[in-house]
Order: sequence, then structure tokens, then C-alpha cells
Amino acid sequence: MRAFRAAGLIAGLTITVLASPAFAQGKLNMYCTANEEWCKVMANEFNKKTGIDIAFTRRGTGETYAMLKAEKDNPKGDIWWGGTGDPHLQAAEEKLTVKYEPAILKELHPWAKAQWDRSGGRTVGIYMGAIGFVYNKEVAAKKGVTPPACWADLLKPEFKGEIQMPNPHSSGTAYTTIATLVQLWGEDKAFEYLKQLHASINQYTKQGPAPGQAAARGETMIAITFLHDGAMSKRRGFPVEGVAPCEGTGYEIGSMSIIDGARNLANAKRYYDFALSVDGQRLADAGESYQAPSNRGTPPSPYSPDLSKIKLIDYDFAKYGSSAERRRLLARWDAELKVGAPK
Repeated sequence: MRAFRAAGLIAGLTITVLASPAFAQGKLNMYCTANEEWCKVMANEFNKKTGIDIAFTRRGTGETYAMLKAEKDNPKGDIWWGGTGDPHLQAAEEKLTVKYEPAILKELHPWAKAQWDRSGGRTVGIYMGAIGFVYNKEVAAKKGVTPPACWADLLKPEFKGEIQMPNPHSSGTAYTTIATLVQLWGEDKAFEYLKQLHASINQYTKQGPAPGQAAARGETMIAITFLHDGAMSKRRGFPVEGVAPCEGTGYEIGSMSIIDGARNLANAKRYYDFALSVDGQRLADAGESYQAPSNRGTPPSPYSPDLSKIKLIDYDFAKYGSSAERRRLLARWDAELKVGAPK
């Protein structure tokens, strides 16, 4: 069993990839909200292909959205790559990002192009992934419990104190989870469920992948996370299994946006084109990331969850990708669960 790479557990890390002076073609500052190993692979390969010096900062999707707002009058980043699509749509609504129409748009799956359409060309889909549970088989066996198959199962007494999920203030994964439950059951029932679930949560993590990593290490039995994060842990040799909830579940359209006021706009457009290309999207496997790619010419990894076998809801990206809806749901989360923002 191989241990997690230390880099994958570090939040807010900035890594710089330098081109040789003979081939230097300028700079690019990227805010990356995908798996850190994938961020690193993409930065390295883009640098090799273009000679552009690229530095990336890895944070949660909610954190990055908040950073774009804080830096609105003096942006530090050029491109925001990865992470759940709702905050990208919220940034687009607030004009924190700019319009760009790449020639490669016609090669994308309809769901990826739809993200571009609904944002007025300010963001685009780069991958898709479904929300679910990841559980540690050894921990479940040791405790003699049947693993959960449905959202309702998480409320069973045997799972009290055995579940982790991220905090929706900093994590797009958690916001997608809340929006999923609201769309499944209606808002009041969803928040009643979240309040009951609260008694079984041992930690609300700052980063979306953290609960899945904790489950892989046996520090918690169950993680609420994206199923592709569980696939990463399983491929690394950890005793985990992913579960798509029986009632149905939501999904993300991981997205990419060029930041308004980018100091390296031409290079941001070059990265945008690269990230949507077949060659760029094939790097997901090397980055240990198993989402469904948005370019129709890029086959999913054999390790990727089969989305055709998962009961997906008709996720309302227009509504739950709005800034007002995000603020309202997070305010209700704070008022009723009294968890607040991560420290």
C-alpha cells in the first residue's frame, strides 16, 4: 500500500515551473482547484510545450472564488483551472472572469459547451464527476457494519461519528452536496437531513478531497466526496469502495475560467486551448484524476466511475450556480448547523 504523496495534502501551495531562458515565452499564474498531482502534471506539460513559466496555487474551489472577489481590483491570477462549476458560474455572473471562445469548443461534449453557454462564454466545462460516498472496507469490516448504499443510510446509528465531509464555505464539493440534497428532496427536508447528519460528522474539512484521503487512511469510515476521488485512492492501493447513493445524486461540471484583468492574457488563452485539447485532457490519468473528460476525442480512464450506471439528478446549474443562491444556502447552513466557515 502506497502512502499519499505529501504534495496532495498541502493546501495553498504555490509551485513554479521555470522554462530555460532560451525558450522563455512569458509567464502564467494559475489558480488550480483540481487534484494537486494533476495541477502539477498540467503545469509541467504546458511548460514543456510552450516554454511559458507557470506558477500555480492549489486551494479549494470556494476559497479560490473568494480570492477572486478579494483581488477584484488588483488580480494576481491569470487563469482558474478545475474545481466545481457552480463557483465558476458565480464568478462569471459577477464579471470576475472574461469571455473567450476557443476554436476547440465544437469538439466538446454538450454538457461542457452548456457551461460555456450559460456563463455567456466566461467559463467552460473540462470534466464531469458525480457525488457519492467512499468507505474504508477494513474499518467497516472491523466494526461489523454494512456499508451505506443510500443517503438515508448515513443516518443509521452505527455510522455516528464515522463520517467526514468538507465545509461548503471553502469546498465546492460540499456546496454541490448541499445543492444536490435540496434538489432531491426540497430545501426544508434537505436541511432537516443535514442537521441529523451533523451528529454523525466527525470533521468538516477545509478541502474537498480531504475526507476521501482520511477514509483511505482509515481515519474515518465514510467520506462524502466525489466518486473519482475514491477511484484515485483505490488505484493507489487503499481498501476503499465508492458508492453512488440509491436515491440519486448530483454531479459537477469541473470548469475553467480566464480571470478578468489577467496580466498574461495571451498565455492564459494558450493554456485554455491546451487544457481543452485531447492531448491536454489525456494528462488526467498521469495526474491520478479519473473524471469524465469534456473533449469528445478523449476516452475516460478505465479507472473512472461509469456515469451511465449512476442515477444522476437533473442538476440545475443556472440556479445553484448563482451568487445569490450560494449566499442564501450558506447563510442557512450557518444558522441551522452552526458550523460556520473553516478556520
